[in-house]
Amino acid sequence: MSNMNLKWWPVLEDKNFLTEGRVMTVVADNKQICLTHFEGNICALDNHCPHQGGPLGEGSIEKGLLRCPWHGWDYHPCSGKAPGFDDGVEPYPIKIEDQQVFVGLPHSTPHIATIADVMVETLVKAEVTTVFGMVGHSNLGLADAMRRQEEQGKLKYIGIRHEGAAAFAASAYGKLTGRPAACFAIAGPGSTNMFTGLWDAKVDRAPLLALTGQIETQVIGTGTFQEVDLLQAFQSVANFNHRVHKDSNHSELIIQAIRHAFLNREPVHLTFPDEVQVSPAPDKEIPDPRLRLTQQTITPPPEQLQLATQMISEAKRPVMIVGHGARFHTESVLALAERLNCPVVTTFKGKGVISDHHVLAGGVLGRSGTPIASYFMNESDLLLVIGASFSKHTGITPKKPTIQIDFDPLALSKFHEIDCPVWGEISITAAKILEQLGPDLPCVDHRSEISERWDIWRTEKSRRLMEDRDQGISSSVIFQALTDTAPHNAVICVDVGNNAYSLGRYFESREQSFLMSGYLGSIGFALPAALGAWAAVGDERPVVVVCGDGGLCQYLAELTTIVKYKMPIKVVVLNNNELGKISKEQRSGAFPVWGTDLVNPDFAELANSIGATGFKVNHKSDLHGVLNKLFQLDGPGLVEIESDVSLI
Repeated sequence: MSNMNLKWWPVLEDKNFLTEGRVMTVVADNKQICLTHFEGNICALDNHCPHQGGPLGEGSIEKGLLRCPWHGWDYHPCSGKAPGFDDGVEPYPIKIEDQQVFVGLPHSTPHIATIADVMVETLVKAEVTTVFGMVGHSNLGLADAMRRQEEQGKLKYIGIRHEGAAAFAASAYGKLTGRPAACFAIAGPGSTNMFTGLWDAKVDRAPLLALTGQIETQVIGTGTFQEVDLLQAFQSVANFNHRVHKDSNHSELIIQAIRHAFLNREPVHLTFPDEVQVSPAPDKEIPDPRLRLTQQTITPPPEQLQLATQMISEAKRPVMIVGHGARFHTESVLALAERLNCPVVTTFKGKGVISDHHVLAGGVLGRSGTPIASYFMNESDLLLVIGASFSKHTGITPKKPTIQIDFDPLALSKFHEIDCPVWGEISITAAKILEQLGPDLPCVDHRSEISERWDIWRTEKSRRLMEDRDQGISSSVIFQALTDTAPHNAVICVDVGNNAYSLGRYFESREQSFLMSGYLGSIGFALPAALGAWAAVGDERPVVVVCGDGGLCQYLAELTTIVKYKMPIKVVVLNNNELGKISKEQRSGAFPVWGTDLVNPDFAELANSIGATGFKVNHKSDLHGVLNKLFQLDGPGLVEIESDVSLI
């Protein structure tokens, strides 16, 4: 080939760096080149051995031949020919100017759209624009398609340190927004690492897309390196679960995945064999997926609506119990509650749906709850349960007349018979009931009674603030300080453990939103969830992590992700050097405490060492001041609080 048709790429500043008999790998135009120095000549070869793709630049010259480091195949160091065989590797021309080495390559041809390009572009058109993942050998084609979209400003890619964090982040994004994000991993262990986060999304009804690389189709079934049957592995967690083929209808396949994730509020999975990702795509126009997503404005059946209205019209002491499923319908739910002047209590997952400072708020019901909520449930003559799942942790009694409203017909009467199950979209159903209620209702105005119950509970909390065993700071003190200092509009990501129970009980919410691993209850959720929350809200709302030392350490490396992407996330870690909730359960079950003690790093110093700002609090008198400093930081920060494992 004429040198006039070549583009010369600088690959080595000083030719003397590569000594006689040595080889090295260099890069020209994103292409790896094996540079050799043999018999006084510097030469360039294609870096990939044609047998298994071994990197020749990591090989060595032995007895006048360049030996592949993977399986010992030999090539001439300058011609690239394999002695005694008709194969070899391609050589490239070299020129040296002022000691600098250049490699000549043909001018780049325009990129040809691949199957991965088509599917990622379809994803972006559907407004699925956030991906959490890790790039590796079996997803490189898909990663390159994402890179092209990111360079155009259409995709936000966040590289995490563990694929489990990617799945939790995507789950949290779905819980907060109601829209899917994607998590992304290689074949084998990278994909199986995401499994727990996918189950978290499944049981908490969060939309999510899992995109996995896969080994080449031709070696599937042979037990090759990192082979896992991902379709079988993901079948239990993803009802929409498919392998992408070269002749698939690629845009349609990704559209169907998004439809299932969005409309069914569940995780879906697509796996991409290695060779499929980089195969040229058929030249087809990519449709607009948004036209395929119907609205879910379900109007309740008239009979159910009439019965619900009648039951409410006869109740004197109705109580509204609101769950996580009502988080996008606060305005309609509160309008109905204010018409009835009835207490509104929430499940723990529903914390924040109503501010604890609203005149009708009754706090959290259940194990993580307040005596206010349980009091009003016990004194009620009708329960109006909206978007709640009747978890045993919440403890909604089956002994009271109950109306249940939910968008999912299978959630209605799931655990026991409900007097009036109402299938409908929550905002529409609440509005319809409000329209049909008469002007005169027998229900009492609960506002003064709610205020009295809060006074009783706050007096009790004040007593607990005085408790001090000189073994760390009590949870009542910690969460009172957080109530006083946390930004009123923050997204608060809560972990599993005593820290979560205490937050539900003591923290008085305002306009905060709360994210947690609800039904799955997976420890370690909070820190990766904060990545998902930040991706969703950006600089519009502060993001706060509340966790214990056990939960934080599960995904501790994601602190470096927070620093890398300059996420201004604030972490509050309660450190008692123990899996305190497990110790409590062992005592409750009459078991000796065993296996729950922990050895932790200095979390504050760790935060400082990676570029965040770390604080440590050992005395309750310092708590408010340090928390105020934390929340005033522009960038990421962490406060480590020495906490008393028993005062929860």
